[in-house]
Amino acid sequence: MKVVILAGGLGTRLSEETDIRPKPMVEIGGKPILWHIMKIYSHFGFNEFVICAGYKSHYIKEYFMNYALQKSSVTFDFEKGTTTYHDSEIEPWKVTIVDTGLESMTGGRIRRIEKYIGNNTFMLTYGDGVADIDIKALLASHKASGKAATLTAVKPVGRFGVIDINTDNSISKFHEKPTDGGVWINGGFFVCEPEIFKLLKSDAEVWEKEPLESLANSNKLNSYKHNGFWRPMDTLKDKNDLNVMWDLGKPDWKTW
Repeated sequence: MKVVILAGGLGTRLSEETDIRPKPMVEIGGKPILWHIMKIYSHFGFNEFVICAGYKSHYIKEYFMNYALQKSSVTFDFEKGTTTYHDSEIEPWKVTIVDTGLESMTGGRIRRIEKYIGNNTFMLTYGDGVADIDIKALLASHKASGKAATLTAVKPVGRFGVIDINTDNSISKFHEKPTDGGVWINGGFFVCEPEIFKLLKSDAEVWEKEPLESLANSNKLNSYKHNGFWRPMDTLKDKNDLNVMWDLGKPDWKTW
């Protein structure tokens, strides 16, 4: 089963980094967040990826073109014109990078990779969020639902800490960034049937609007509730927070 990763947007809210590289190539612990996402799926045996590139797509192509070189000792035989890799610790990945357009919206990018999916169920996620999600449980939920798509629902962490104030105005407790009132939001990590391509009409289609709304209205959208760790990398603070977790040896999304 193929894993489609949306990796073509401009990432304007993280412009401190994305002025020079696409957002999925921004590094957490010295590795692109794209690599972390792929490791999450690979841990559960999903090793074939279709990356929907767009903005500065050459960064992604060059990264994977040189991936084996970066991860191995190597012998170059100039006389024979051969390259031999040694002590390689390469993941068993097959990576297809598709230029889905600079201005395409999320639905438009998905629409453009239909020929690489065929008539098969596929995974879909964003190129800027990590979680300790059980991908096999997600897939089982999707299959049991019999619906056209499954969306992983998550509870976002609040932006601010919360305090408990007593009647005498003394503070009894401080809660560091609780989840936002139990509200469920779209956390990505979808499973989709090929019929969803029928809902994608143009490059201007936004996956999160009419296509998902249409699926919901026709009772074809399943939810998989993930109560564990989930973090998007929307801003520089998000990027820094994820790096702190990694540096402290407590990256909750590292299930591999």
